[in-house]
Amino acid sequence: MSLSRRCLIGFAAAFLTLAACSAAPAPEHTIYLVRHAEKQAGDDPSLTPAGAERAALLAETLRDAGIVRIYSTDYARTRETAGPIAKAAAISVTLYDPSDLSAFADKLKAESGIVLVVGHSNTTPALVEFLGGEPGTDIDEAAEYDRLYVVRMQGDQVETELRRYGAPYQP
Repeated sequence: MSLSRRCLIGFAAAFLTLAACSAAPAPEHTIYLVRHAEKQAGDDPSLTPAGAERAALLAETLRDAGIVRIYSTDYARTRETAGPIAKAAAISVTLYDPSDLSAFADKLKAESGIVLVVGHSNTTPALVEFLGGEPGTDIDEAAEYDRLYVVRMQGDQVETELRRYGAPYQP
């Protein structure tokens, strides 16, 4: 076979490989977001017994989700909500600053894999929105602890699913 023919075949193979790689869809990235479970009163309160049960239920609910990273704000109630699933998955909890949700959303968007974020009634819907998702209505600070957002990102596509877990919220 002539050198020019071998070069042409090599070029065609390289082009087809490059085209196949660029045509492959971006991998899906899923972020689960929850507000901390039921809390006691006071400054930096721990979870109530019902909150501890809900945190254990969250771990059970997401047991087979394939979570590779867990983020929590640096408050007892959020760390305690993340604790059971972190223990079950043998993953350490990484703290994040809820005062700069835009920067945190950018960090999450740049990651891959399946992530859990534990936040608060005022930060969780806002973070969903910064991720490009649909946050829905505000979370009722006094009573709503069962909201579980699932934000799926693939390329420029963002899909939001709202699930509920544990004792249902009744407005």
